[in-house]
Amino acid sequence: MSDIAEQYADTTGRAVLETVRNYGVTAVFGIPGTHNLELYRPLAELGIRAVTNRHEQGSGYGADGWARQTGLPGVVITTSGPGLQNAMSAIGTAFCESRPLLVVSPGVAIGAEFRDVGTLHETKDATAMVGAIAEWSRRVTSATEAVEAVHDAFSLFRTGRPRPVHIEIPLDILEAPADVPAADREARPLPAPARGEAAAVREAAERLMDAARPVIVAGGGATRAGRAITALAEGLGAPVVTTLNGKATVDEHHPLSLGSNLRLEAARRVAEDADVLLVLGSKLGEAELWAPRLEARGAVIRVDISAAQLHKNLDAAVGIVGDCAAVVEGLLAALPDEPRRARDLTAERAAIAAETAAILPETVALAEAIATALPPDAIVAGDSSQIIYMALANVLCQSRPHSLLYTPTYATLGYGLPAAIGARVAQPAEGGRPVVAVVGDGALMFCVNELATALEQRLDLTVVCVDNGGYAEIKQNEVDRGIRPVGVDLVQPDWVALANAFGATGRRAQTPDDIARALTEAVSAGGVQLVHIPQDARARHPETEASTPRDES
Repeated sequence: MSDIAEQYADTTGRAVLETVRNYGVTAVFGIPGTHNLELYRPLAELGIRAVTNRHEQGSGYGADGWARQTGLPGVVITTSGPGLQNAMSAIGTAFCESRPLLVVSPGVAIGAEFRDVGTLHETKDATAMVGAIAEWSRRVTSATEAVEAVHDAFSLFRTGRPRPVHIEIPLDILEAPADVPAADREARPLPAPARGEAAAVREAAERLMDAARPVIVAGGGATRAGRAITALAEGLGAPVVTTLNGKATVDEHHPLSLGSNLRLEAARRVAEDADVLLVLGSKLGEAELWAPRLEARGAVIRVDISAAQLHKNLDAAVGIVGDCAAVVEGLLAALPDEPRRARDLTAERAAIAAETAAILPETVALAEAIATALPPDAIVAGDSSQIIYMALANVLCQSRPHSLLYTPTYATLGYGLPAAIGARVAQPAEGGRPVVAVVGDGALMFCVNELATALEQRLDLTVVCVDNGGYAEIKQNEVDRGIRPVGVDLVQPDWVALANAFGATGRRAQTPDDIARALTEAVSAGGVQLVHIPQDARARHPETEASTPRDES
């Protein structure tokens, strides 16, 4: 071992990453920089895959895609100053969507805070900056504090509302020897999941058993409880409708599933007409509802890991603080052995389908063509593009949660491609589920540089670029407000040539019939593929020739 290698053999940086690895994390996302090298030194030895994105925003979204497949938190390493600031949109997304994200960055040395003397990457107060949008941000003063902060982060992720946290390690601490025993770096045992207050669980069970028209709403906090929720729905004969974050908590092919359609009036009406409404792991926010609030007419039971959520946006007659899976298991135990007859949802499904088709017929027709061509077990990543939130999220039936990667509340552009990369990294080296990113042309321009990341990581990944020439929905918004369109008709690259220039394979779907063929061939071929669907190809769907295209980017 060289003198310099020996000097940095066991630094605070290594102690932090060793602790992270002991919790099962096998990949980190980020960009090496001058100040964070001691966070990168131990990665190979610890068996942690380093994914180098081309922008730290992509690192945050890649970590989110990885986390949603593994059930572990995503981990991002940034350098100080601009690197950390570049990740701020991803941190804000993780907070808004309740996603587990650990960001580790170096900071100015102890004693150099607020000096304003022009050091490299100097930032006024990085901890306060991130703390303004994260669950917490902590500047540590020793290796012991840094390791303890990692344990605190994983405790939050496993027992509380999962949200982003940030650990800032001063440069002199980061590079110093770590006086932290190996035992203190081991993962700490997971406490038993909170089962809820027994009396409240009993009352909830009694109300559900007495209900004539019970309905279940499942949000992002319920995705680990799918088996138990399915059994509860079957026992009660109750329909299940989810938010987009809760999509496929119950298999969307199940006869009691109404899909991830809570933002459609036809699905909301089912929930609002329930005599007992069970809400699991959702704050019922306006962005997930596409309505100011859910106007429930019957008694409401809410289950959430956070007490602060129990009456947010909709008051609960019975509120239960606990892990959704554990609480639902408690409700199941109180049900009679004989399940009720399943409710016939034929009319409700027809109403939801009709409402979906009426929103943007051309876009829905395109989404149906894409959905038909996708492998049944595909993971689909999308941006805040109308092809996703107005169409594909509705028509795509999925069997497993976290199979649609999307940010319905933060609604950012530039999420889909890096999230798809993270999801693919989480798959086994051989085989694994296919991953497809479906994004608008404007959205893809936020992160097209991440095609290089996918190629460098040797991933099988297909990107579908739905091109309407810019920000078409915003253009329509301007027209609706009497504004002459400005800043929304954008110059387009030759997308096929651009993909080929990166070293990917570009394909163009010139006609509606080309769409399914090109997508099927791309997924089958492997490697990094880009399928470009230009606006004129979409406009030639015969059943939608008269409709006005309004797809977002």
